[in-house]
Amino acid sequence: MLADVSPKLSQVTVVLVTHNSRHCLPAQQPLLDACPHVIVVDNASEDDTVERARGLWPHAQVLALPRNLGFGAANNRALQRVQTEWALLLNPDCTLEAACLERLLHWSQVWPEAAVLAPQLVDARGRPQVNYRWAPLSWPGRGGPAEGPVCVGFACGAALLLRRSAVPQPLFDERFFLYYEDDDLCLRLFQRRLPIIVVPDCRAQHRSRGSVRTRWPWRAEMRRGYHHVQSKLTFTAKHRGLAAARRGRRRLLLATVLSLPLRLLLLHPKGMARAWGRLRGLWQWQPHDDLLHPNRSAHLVRGRADPQ
Repeated sequence: MLADVSPKLSQVTVVLVTHNSRHCLPAQQPLLDACPHVIVVDNASEDDTVERARGLWPHAQVLALPRNLGFGAANNRALQRVQTEWALLLNPDCTLEAACLERLLHWSQVWPEAAVLAPQLVDARGRPQVNYRWAPLSWPGRGGPAEGPVCVGFACGAALLLRRSAVPQPLFDERFFLYYEDDDLCLRLFQRRLPIIVVPDCRAQHRSRGSVRTRWPWRAEMRRGYHHVQSKLTFTAKHRGLAAARRGRRRLLLATVLSLPLRLLLLHPKGMARAWGRLRGLWQWQPHDDLLHPNRSAHLVRGRADPQ
């Protein structure tokens, strides 16, 4: 059992979803060593992420899934086990100091109606990232960065502090394997008038696209392109309608085909791999049955594995 545990940190469970993320775990030690409640869900890593996590945090629950169910589905599995009022969803490539988490918990007492609180994300050089905005179906956000706590329509899912009693269960729509699950969640919260608050003086370092490291980096880039466009179309179909999704698919197909020769000429292999994955995702995309027949299907589709 951990010694000298902060009473505030005892109120929160840190949830970390991993996939070939062994290289990220040492940077998570300062926070996870300080938190008595930790759940790590591993999406069928091919490295020793599971063994490394168990060795670093004997107090943590480490769930090794037999196949890659996706980001949202893995978080849903973890949240089924959370007993504390608060849950911090944290990407492996996103690090947060324990003092910053305590400040977020302090602000949660100031705004007891808040469903979600989020820090300001910064890159490795400390430069702020654009990790929040207004809801995409209302009107575009305007103005500069927030100077104090601000209520928003979207906050990036790399670091989210959730009040479990206020958010839906299950949390994420599992039709989104990777990408756009946080857009969908925040939009549903916004539509229910549940506040999402960003606290700019609380900062988390986010090394974007740094969660996964494999022996085949181009394959990982292809999967990113594939899942990003699949989720983009699913989000559009869910919230704007199938006709809008099909129009968007045609536009994206044309743009992707036209971009491939340029990426080849520029000798940009990662960009080529992402574009090829995007093209495959666009070609193979089909709306889920419950989007075709929304009145005859359940809201969530569970447990889709990663297409190879």
